[in-house]
Amino acid sequence: MNDEDPHRGPTPRRALPALLGYAGVRAVGLLALAVWSAAAGKSPHTLLSARWDSLWYTRVAGQGYGWSVTLPDGSVHSNLAFFPLLPWLERAGAALTPLSYADAGLVVSGLASLAAAWGVFAVGDQVGGGRTGVCLAVLWGALPVGIVASMAYSEALFTALAAWGLWAVLRRHWVSAGLLAALAGLTRPVGAAVVAAVWVAAALWIARERRAPWRLVLGVLLAPAGAAAYVLWVGHRTGGGLFGYLDVQGQWGNGFDGGAAFARFVGERFTSPLGALAGTGLILGVALVIWLYVTEVRRRRPVPLLVYTGIVVALALCASGYFGSKPRLLLPAFPLLLPVAVALARWRTSRSAWLLGGLALVSAVYGAFWLNGSGPP
Repeated sequence: MNDEDPHRGPTPRRALPALLGYAGVRAVGLLALAVWSAAAGKSPHTLLSARWDSLWYTRVAGQGYGWSVTLPDGSVHSNLAFFPLLPWLERAGAALTPLSYADAGLVVSGLASLAAAWGVFAVGDQVGGGRTGVCLAVLWGALPVGIVASMAYSEALFTALAAWGLWAVLRRHWVSAGLLAALAGLTRPVGAAVVAAVWVAAALWIARERRAPWRLVLGVLLAPAGAAAYVLWVGHRTGGGLFGYLDVQGQWGNGFDGGAAFARFVGERFTSPLGALAGTGLILGVALVIWLYVTEVRRRRPVPLLVYTGIVVALALCASGYFGSKPRLLLPAFPLLLPVAVALARWRTSRSAWLLGGLALVSAVYGAFWLNGSGPP
């Protein structure tokens, strides 16, 4: 834990280098997308706001829940699979401005991504100091899948809520942590990771202090409220009870099988030389994620960060469907980048800036290539 003044917070002035660095990375990514899309005869605006999951969110915003598609195999894809906070914000943005639901979603994601970068900085600052926080925020923006934070998707909104929720936990602001966990639980199913971080932190504090102040108790009670409310509502609406939401996800092909389906998917890549290259890349990517997490455990990072990151990683890697989306599902697992951020913080500023700039360029090109492909991110 950082030994600097425990009473200072991540003020806008303190976070400004991180926010400027992150905004620069995102600007390069959007520029690369614009150039690549123009060459491919596609609209970058459409790629960011009106394809794949973005369409489902905007349909919820405009028409509410209850819309579904029946596939040739008989499975039903229902918009009940999508949690409501982003569509609510899209609807509010469209009601208060001349924007469409899709454009309101882009504005929400843009603002949320800045809030997320600020929150990521705050966590890094709390753990390792200001330079670590800056490097962590810029690294998070320069991930190969970082372009998703500029789409009308829920990753940026969720990461903002999760990062600030984790910061509140680390600072023992229990009520704020509970409220942010509740909002995260209204954003994505992985909101359970933020809830778990709050609960584990609270349990450790009670075990150490042998008392439970009312703010802590209130935070613990608030934390699961968002996810529980939506899951119970879906169960009531579908008639599936407590397992109604799992049934909805099951129709989409999503489930938790411990990674068996993903392992089969990786194994199937090795049927051709090109596929073997992709399969090897997937194995190396998973190994890197696990190594980063083990490194954080060995360095005894705060337990709430380890709990949160472990659950995000487990849910991403061990889900049974949508294998191409797994890099995107790992985007909220920003604490994995702490070992790299800490190392970069020890370098000279010019040296770390060159490396981060290079990563930003690679991320920009990859993001443009990715979104101009045929499948959803």
